[in-house]
Order: sequence, then C-alpha cells, then structure tokens
Amino acid sequence: MKKIVLLFLVSFAVLQIQAQDKITKTSPRIMILATGGTIAGSGESSTKSAYTAGKVPIDDLLNAVPQIHNYGKITGEQVASIGSQDMNVVTWLKLSNRINQIFKENLADAIVLTHGTDTQEETAYFLKLTVMYDKPVVIVGSMRPSTAMSQDGNRNLLDAVMVAASPRSQGKGVIVAMNEKIFDPRDVTKSSSTNLETFLSRNFGPIGLIYDGKVSYYYQSLRNSSKKFDVSKLTTLPQVEIVYGYADASPLTVTCLSNSPIKGLVYDGMGNGNFNEPVGKALAEASKKGILVCRSNRTGSGRTTLENEVDDAGLGFVVADDLSAQKARILLMLSLTETSDKIKIQQNFFEY
Repeated sequence: MKKIVLLFLVSFAVLQIQAQDKITKTSPRIMILATGGTIAGSGESSTKSAYTAGKVPIDDLLNAVPQIHNYGKITGEQVASIGSQDMNVVTWLKLSNRINQIFKENLADAIVLTHGTDTQEETAYFLKLTVMYDKPVVIVGSMRPSTAMSQDGNRNLLDAVMVAASPRSQGKGVIVAMNEKIFDPRDVTKSSSTNLETFLSRNFGPIGLIYDGKVSYYYQSLRNSSKKFDVSKLTTLPQVEIVYGYADASPLTVTCLSNSPIKGLVYDGMGNGNFNEPVGKALAEASKKGILVCRSNRTGSGRTTLENEVDDAGLGFVVADDLSAQKARILLMLSLTETSDKIKIQQNFFEY
C-alpha cells in the first residue's frame, strides 16, 4: 500500500513539474526594472510611518511575492536605488534608453518598473513620450514601505505583473498600475501625501481595473502617442523651471529666472492660468528674452485655454491645455530638443 501511495505522489509531482514547464514555455517574459522608492523602502517599525526609501534590492522584492512567477518568466534588474524625490533627467534618459534597448533586442515581452510615488507620474509621462515601442511598460509603486504591517507594495507589484502579462495590455505602451486601477500616464496624478489610494485621474478616471486576477480595460486616450521624442543621443534636456501663482505674488522669482540660462518656464497660475499685473509683466519680459513661457493652472483639473483671458499670441505664450505644471515641464523640455517654434510647440500641447 505504501508503495502505491509513494508511486502516486511521485507521478503527481512529475505531472505538476511538466505542467509548470508547459506554462513557463508559453508565458511572457517580464523584466522588472527597479529604481527604489517606497516600494523598496525599509523602516525600523512596522507601525510607524518613518522609513528610508530605496533600501530593499530587487531580488528581495521578487522573493517577497513568489506568486508573480505564475504569470511569466520573471527577471529583475536594479537601475537605481533612490527615493523618487531624487529622480532626475539623467535617470529618466537612462530608463528610456534601457527600455528601448530591451525591446529592440527582444529581451522581454513586457516591463514592470518599480518607482517611488512622489514623481511616479512624471517618470511615467516622460517614458510615454520617449519609449519607441507599444509593448507594455507598467509603472508601479507603493505608499507604505515593505516593512510596514499594512504595506501595499506586494499587492501592487503582483497586480502590475498581471497587467504586464495580460494579452489585453498589448499595444498599450506605458501605463501606471496602482491600487487595482490602471491609468494613462498623461492624466494620472498623486492626490494625497498619505492615503493608500492616492493616484487619480481627475479629468477622465482610470482606463482599466485589476480585480480577482483579471485585467479589464474600458477606454484609452486618443492623444497622439505614435510620434515619440528620440532621446537616445541626449545626455541632458533643456532647462525648464516652474513658478507657482498665488494672490499678491511677487515677480521676483520670474525676474531671477529670466536672468538665468533657462530655456523655458511653466507658470502654474491661478484659475485659468492667470497672473497678477507685476507677474504678467515679468513673464512678458522673459518671453522677449527668448524663454518659452507656458501657462498651466494650479487647480488640479480642467484646461488652461488659449487666448481666453490672456493675450497669449501677443505675449508669446503657449498653454498647457489640461496638463499639470510638472507634466507641462516635461513636454516643454522634450519639445525644445526639436524646435523653438512656438506654434509647433503649442501644437504639441494639443496633441500629446
């Protein structure tokens, strides 16, 4: 009897191995690129909020979520180990070039990028504009470190891998997956400094949902994603700064920046990107000096409209449409790598 039971167990184990081998051969190759952030953060207490970002290496992240191996051939690569408040243009260029290289050399079918939430939306939008392939690039993070009792990183990482592996994600390109929702990088924003469900798309909502192991899409952005900015030969980007608008604002910041070597300036104005008279004069002077001035608005949703309350043509300004100031800065930097023509740059803001 014991021999029969033993034979059965051995046969069952062989069948399981064969089944797993069959799954592995047909499953997608998913490469996880790690940059640090809270999802790789470590703290001394499981119940306190203090932690240090970017301390947990990629291998430990993968080992903490063994279920991800059910969805594909998973490999990991550490690209950076920083908190996303320290994200910079050099790392953006490195990420974009690495992702393009991976797809060009057919090293993976999809990519998951772990990232801190502070600048996650900015990195996502930069990659949306510079990654030349439409294969899935799923950007994910967490609001609580890996050592927290209620950490959200493991679930988010598993969901991101599900999204990357899903046939429904083919052709979607760069997307953001957080808290069982999928967002277009152009529209997503971090809305709370502490809440787990911080990522929102205030104007349009998520493009898809992740629930119970299933990935569902409901719509996609019609903004131009076919034309990309080629950054493969760049080591830096034109410098663009942001100035915040508020009641009784001084023109001093704009004036100081106008005397610096910046190439562009995004004014994050009140209401429909408005400014008071002193700031308006300083912005006009900046424009005359050849600095590309772009108006956005600080409200968090809605559009900044051209030629509405401001004589944009007369002042030489462009508007961000419905882009936030931080994303308008990215599009302006990339646009300035190709042209200084204000008409063409304005068209970029209406198309991208």
